[in-house]
Amino acid sequence: MKKLESSLLNMVLVLTGVAVVMGGILAFVNHLTEGPIADQKAKALADGIKTVMCVDNLQVSQTDTVKQADAKGKELTYIIYQTKDAQGNDLGAAVESTTGGFGGDLKVLVGFDADGKILGYTLLEHAETPGLGAKADKWFQKGAKGDIIGQTPAEPLTVSKDGGKVDAITASTITSRAFLLAVNNAYNAYKATPVDAETGATKQEKEE
Repeated sequence: MKKLESSLLNMVLVLTGVAVVMGGILAFVNHLTEGPIADQKAKALADGIKTVMCVDNLQVSQTDTVKQADAKGKELTYIIYQTKDAQGNDLGAAVESTTGGFGGDLKVLVGFDADGKILGYTLLEHAETPGLGAKADKWFQKGAKGDIIGQTPAEPLTVSKDGGKVDAITASTITSRAFLLAVNNAYNAYKATPVDAETGATKQEKEE
């Protein structure tokens, strides 16, 4: 077999060929893993909803997407999972809320009862410093130092350093502020979601 001449054109052709083959392999692997990853995320979300609503046997009766502007005018998106128990009674809702933390986006899932009282929460995504900001998944839980469970954020929850009543995570005030902002925003989105008595659908969805 004749050896390819070492030239710029041949090198470009070889590199292009390698890039095409590698791209094809990556696309194939991505296709194979796309389904399992989506299933894993769906299961994690379903488990998260049960955790924050403190009920194992529940169903998501309605999913609403609400867009609201924050204090700086940036439009934020909230996903509200209306829930019912096995008997069809309203339990309240689990709300996805995202804010910017110290290391990146902080996505929280918060459970509220029908009156807006916090039932529970879980962190869905975060990029906070391990051992510091990452403590948010435990710091604000029931019985912990920054316990917010059972509170209603009609009056926004704030850290004690800012005149509020919630103890911030040690050495992680920025993360604590971001977390509480996510919870406050989730509450506001939940309470601002008008429900049609006949269908259970939000008026926003009906208009769309």
